[in-house]
Amino acid sequence: MENQIQNAVKLGRISEEVRSKCKGFSQWDPNSSRRDHDTILRILVRNPNSRDVEGCVLPTLVYLAREKRPKHHHNFKAGAMNALIRVSSNISNGQVILNVDCDMYSNNSMAIRDALCFFMDEEEGQEVAFVQFPQNFENMTKNDLYSNSLRVIYEVEFHGMDGYGGTMYVGTGCFHRRETLCGRKFIKGSKFDMKREISGQREESRIHELEENSRSLASCTFEENTQWGKEMGLKYGCPVEDVITGLSIQCHGWKSVYCNPTRKAFLGVAPTTLTQTLVQHKRWTEGDFQILFTKYSPAWYAHGKISFGLQLGYCCFCFWCSNSLATLFYSIVPSLYLLKGISLFPQVSSPWLIPFAYVIISKYTWSFVEFLGCGGTILGWWNDQRIWLYKRTSSYLFAFIDTILNSLGYSDTAFVITSKVDDEDVSERYKKEVMEFGDSSPMFTVLATLAILNLYCFLGFLNKAISGEGIAEAYEKMPLQILLCGVLVLLNLPLYQALYLRKDKGKLPSSVAFKSMAFAVSACICFQYLYIKKCAIRTIRNCYYPRLRAYHEDFRA
Repeated sequence: MENQIQNAVKLGRISEEVRSKCKGFSQWDPNSSRRDHDTILRILVRNPNSRDVEGCVLPTLVYLAREKRPKHHHNFKAGAMNALIRVSSNISNGQVILNVDCDMYSNNSMAIRDALCFFMDEEEGQEVAFVQFPQNFENMTKNDLYSNSLRVIYEVEFHGMDGYGGTMYVGTGCFHRRETLCGRKFIKGSKFDMKREISGQREESRIHELEENSRSLASCTFEENTQWGKEMGLKYGCPVEDVITGLSIQCHGWKSVYCNPTRKAFLGVAPTTLTQTLVQHKRWTEGDFQILFTKYSPAWYAHGKISFGLQLGYCCFCFWCSNSLATLFYSIVPSLYLLKGISLFPQVSSPWLIPFAYVIISKYTWSFVEFLGCGGTILGWWNDQRIWLYKRTSSYLFAFIDTILNSLGYSDTAFVITSKVDDEDVSERYKKEVMEFGDSSPMFTVLATLAILNLYCFLGFLNKAISGEGIAEAYEKMPLQILLCGVLVLLNLPLYQALYLRKDKGKLPSSVAFKSMAFAVSACICFQYLYIKKCAIRTIRNCYYPRLRAYHEDFRA
């Protein structure tokens, strides 16, 4: 089977030999491709007496590849999920649906029992729409190089949202009540019998007839003039269809449950390069930000339908990419003023330094303790701070710009799939926790420009301080700017290595290095010019304005 799949991928089509051997491909013509093909639906296991090698009963197993045509939008993952919901309702009609990504697998056989316990709870089970498990990965490094675990979010923040009526649906590792995905609203007092007999099991149909009857449910025209993608199934029109679907379900009166067992329920594959991580977060934050511009905005769509605390929880994630503006400002402006020797914050001797110091110390102390309390390491926390900076000055920035342009009609939203396939060298560097760049992405140009600018400003400041008033005097005058610029330089050490020291394929391309240096130097020159111009205007105003005012008063006298 593996060889057949590889050959089909190389050819870009299904060979005649495979078509003749496999009944499922019989309706494919030689010109079929992964974006233009008929429905493939095969019921592989249906006999209730079927057992595996260990004697365990095998469940119904169905293979489905929905129809795709170039002239019909397939709606990505949401469209695939909706096709699966319809086909499964005709074949098995199970009351609970488990949704996992294609790169994830079950790691805890008790997860199903845990989810069913919530659904079948006698007191509150009737109002539970879905049970969400955290997204975990099997290929994490010891210190979580790219901060892919989202440790604090899954260990702290989602539990907080759960206390306000349920966490959000994250698109994988989730058990759904079928009725909720089909658009059913919760009515207080309604009873849902989880033990009722399933109609699909009472009336056994011939496999061939069942396949033929179900094939049309996966056609690309079935959803035309229906409520699928609107009021039924997963919502269309947003890169984060899972979030708005979960929000819509909760606004229909349902609640969700967050379950985070000690043994991880599902494991997947995390991105192993910085490019993959940044692209993934760009898609997430862009989709979350777009929600604010749609009818599903938590600010008004969810008003009065869910608790205010849960509304704020959704809004916090929706405003993620807007954080890029403040982070970008603090990554540039204080460093440029440090180079000029101009203080933007209180001096050491000023009592106004105390509020700044209190906020900084308390914020990062709490962050550090919280991260370690969630099972992280000291170096893992440092990596988390670095990725925090990189995401906000690249992924979030591009997501913010793209969303604004999209809302103005200047660009279209693209659903970017995060590639998880790497070569052996990339995997080896990832295991050694060496950051992987090796790409000429515009995101890396921005990151490298900021890194070079901060390094230039910090070295320029040190040079002036040593040859001038001295380090101690400069620290007395600008303590917070020195601290901020110094921390930014330390966080960017892997990037400096990728720019100037590394020789492997994971280093930054020369084109990125040249462009970044040019942009950083240009920024310093422009700031120098604007500062000199501002000083000249101030000097002219201070020198000549009093004289002009005196002449004017003499003239009036």
